[in-house]
Amino acid sequence: MPTIFYWGEDEFAINQAVKNLQAKLLDPNWIQFNYDKINGDRNEAIIDALNQAMTPVFGMGNRLVWLADTVICQQCSEDIFKELQRTLPNLPENSYLLLTSAKKPDSRLKSSKFIQNQAEVKEFELIPPWKVEEIAQRVREIAKEVGVKLTPDAIELLAESVGNNSRLLWMELEKLRLFKNNSAGTIDKKDILSLVNASNQSSLQLASAILKRETGKALELVNELLNRNENPLAITATLGGQFRTWAIVKLKIEEGEKDEKNIAAAAEIANPKRLYFIRKEIQSFSSKQLLATLPILLELEYRLKRGAEPLATLQTKIIELCCLLVT
Repeated sequence: MPTIFYWGEDEFAINQAVKNLQAKLLDPNWIQFNYDKINGDRNEAIIDALNQAMTPVFGMGNRLVWLADTVICQQCSEDIFKELQRTLPNLPENSYLLLTSAKKPDSRLKSSKFIQNQAEVKEFELIPPWKVEEIAQRVREIAKEVGVKLTPDAIELLAESVGNNSRLLWMELEKLRLFKNNSAGTIDKKDILSLVNASNQSSLQLASAILKRETGKALELVNELLNRNENPLAITATLGGQFRTWAIVKLKIEEGEKDEKNIAAAAEIANPKRLYFIRKEIQSFSSKQLLATLPILLELEYRLKRGAEPLATLQTKIIELCCLLVT
């Protein structure tokens, strides 16, 4: 389809996809004639982009018009919608219109429904940090794209080290590729330990330290996370997701559920094999204890959104959680 729509909060991943699209579609000798990037926050800019996309290619290659940060799927006037209806089905075969937005399309809008029908749509949402299987899958995909072969242990460790940070993942994979000097060699866990920044402390490690009542370690980790400019609300969201997973698994176990797939589905765990390790982590806790952590984390989120000082607020709630989990 000549119309392409990328949306989601993973700005770095979107930019990488745009670069790949440029390399695929544009002739570098004719790029100055056949490529336009237009900021899509105004109606005039949207009309300009649609008109540019209808312009015949000059020279060789294809035409690519990038309407960046467009609001067309959040608000769309009747005039703009009519222009979309007139233009998108009639784009020249070798002319491509790329729309990008950080925001999810509003499915109630006519413009969103029309673009969904006319365009190749790809989502670039950030993976929640606690969804470790999805992050590991992302590591596999990007490693293949970069040209780096990783052992299963290396994938797991790299996913743990970078979390859902796409920019950091690309940087580390490029470093690993250079280390292997483009050879056919496979990166193993030992290579990751020696080459990937060991200071990449994750919010999941923080959740684990809290569960183990390692108060001192937890306070050190939150300090390191904030020093790395991690978003306090993102840290809180990860803690909430992880403790919710632990609580649901324990609740299902206490209810007598034996089917691993049913437990995994209830806790939104993609790989039921992870339950073996989760059972060991939570074996000394009751579901009542684990469920009691959730209101504390909700209060933490509320205070941060109200403008509370991040470090002190996180430290206070971490201590409260560690005290709650004493068995």
